[in-house]
Amino acid sequence: MNLIDWSVCEKTFIRKVDVDKERVSSIVRKALQRLDRAMETRICKENVSFVVEDYYVVIKELLVAYLLKEGLRSKNHQCLISYFYKMNPDCEGEACMISQMSFFRNRLGYYGEDIPMEFYEKNKEEFESVIKLILGLIENGI
Repeated sequence: MNLIDWSVCEKTFIRKVDVDKERVSSIVRKALQRLDRAMETRICKENVSFVVEDYYVVIKELLVAYLLKEGLRSKNHQCLISYFYKMNPDCEGEACMISQMSFFRNRLGYYGEDIPMEFYEKNKEEFESVIKLILGLIENGI
């Protein structure tokens, strides 16, 4: 797995902030609204890229809330994944999948490349499992 080193994140992209439980809750609420939309979308070849992108944004926003709950803010999406993995070293597979989702989302956004239907079909349940996992990490202590 090729994640940015957490020590680089700490030096360059992470800053300490006040813990704001209301903001954490608001970010989680909006992420869950996006999740509902993704789950209700009828998947086809023409929209699968956008649905996977929605799942990624849900995970990314939940990771933002996870860091914020700990009094941290990141200027870099890759550092969100790095922090998740640092704090949950037993979740290497999940961190790898999030990183792969980020890669596909960037290819979609910057190059207009479709996300393969096979990726969605193979990983849809894992997307939802990772979301539940991060929600549990956030709710533990709020």
